[in-house]
Amino acid sequence: MNDTSWQPEPVPAGPAYDAQVGPHTRPMPIVPDAAGRDFDDREARDRGAVANGGLLFRADTPPQEPMPSPPPPHAPQPQDASPPPPKKRAGRDLRAAIGVGVGLGAVIFASLFIVKAVFVGVVVVAVVVGLWELTSRLHEKKGIKAPLVPLAVGGAAMVIAGYVRGAEGAWVAMALTALGVLVWRMTEPPEDYLKDVTAGVFAAFYVPFLATFVTMLLTADDGPQRVVTFLVLTVVSDTGAYAVGWRFGKHKLAPRISPGKTREGLLGAVAFAMAAGALCMEFLIDGGAWWQGLLLGLAVAVSATLGDLGESMIKRDLGIKDMGTLLPGHGGIMDRLDSLLPTAPVVWLLLAAFVGTG
Repeated sequence: MNDTSWQPEPVPAGPAYDAQVGPHTRPMPIVPDAAGRDFDDREARDRGAVANGGLLFRADTPPQEPMPSPPPPHAPQPQDASPPPPKKRAGRDLRAAIGVGVGLGAVIFASLFIVKAVFVGVVVVAVVVGLWELTSRLHEKKGIKAPLVPLAVGGAAMVIAGYVRGAEGAWVAMALTALGVLVWRMTEPPEDYLKDVTAGVFAAFYVPFLATFVTMLLTADDGPQRVVTFLVLTVVSDTGAYAVGWRFGKHKLAPRISPGKTREGLLGAVAFAMAAGALCMEFLIDGGAWWQGLLLGLAVAVSATLGDLGESMIKRDLGIKDMGTLLPGHGGIMDRLDSLLPTAPVVWLLLAAFVGTG
């Protein structure tokens, strides 16, 4: 083995090295490190020179990027490219909704003040269509076969019995309808029998039985005025909730059931309904007083809101937005009856307490 291989490597000549060491610098000794390895202090010095930006390996260091120059004092500032917040919009076609609402109102008011029996027929049609929508959605989304035939026949009988025989007739018709649902379902296999008949009895109570109180309002001497009061207060409550909630709503009322409803909207419903109630009781109802209208409006706002939330719960369970598509801008018949159905017995009861049923 050649001994020269163990000698220090010759020092390279050149200005880069001379600038760091110089011609008369004595060689650096080789010393062991803590692990027993030898290293050249000259190499450590050279590495330090690189770390400190020396001349030895300055060409290997990355070039520094120039600092950005500040903008001129009068240069226009860059504008925020983020889009503006979206404006609040109604969730439905308002033109179609208003047109359908006006048309329905014209039919209802014309039938009320021309022939009472025609209005009873309008209620029967609404009940049968509502039952069809409800049972169809139950079958489509949950596989529940609530028998429509006994429900439709019994529902129509309930509405007519309430008009002819009052509350007693309505209860009898309700019991017979429930019995008809039980018997009709026996013609099919026993699987899911309990589920189907339970849904059928619920549908019979929810739609036609509650609707009988509307025709029971009509039996009084000022029956048309009572029905108008019931309809006006419910519509005004819904309108007040929508208008105030859309403009000022910030705090959700029941976000898990109906995210669009707010506490501010509920206050708007109460205020609008109480004002309308005072006017209706003072000028439409025989023997009514304005303070009774305030209480009536408060009760209507609460019952209409609960009815709306109740159907929203049903639709969320079914995974649908509307019960039907029969009414453009509104959905189905049941989407318009949601707040009316539970409000009807409330209005009938309070009017009976305030001015009687005659």
